[in-house]
Amino acid sequence: MDSKPFFHNDSGALRFWVTAEDGRPVGASITKEALHFRFRGQPGGEDALAIYAAHRDEIDAAVHRRLAAGSLEPVMLREFDVAARS
Repeated sequence: MDSKPFFHNDSGALRFWVTAEDGRPVGASITKEALHFRFRGQPGGEDALAIYAAHRDEIDAAVHRRLAAGSLEPVMLREFDVAARS
């Protein structure tokens, strides 16, 4: 398995992997819309990899929160999952 993040044009989502608490890799994705509205990404997802690299800690933390809440792989992040926190 290639664990590098990539933008999947057909689904319009960035696909990536994070390491779960137990050490296993967990597949996840975030839509271009969520990247656009939360992180000011390009509407078409052209900059999805750069946005992910710049905000990786925050995006990966959202996956960890979803896993802790019982989500199963693959974890699909929504805008709510990466909403700005106060």
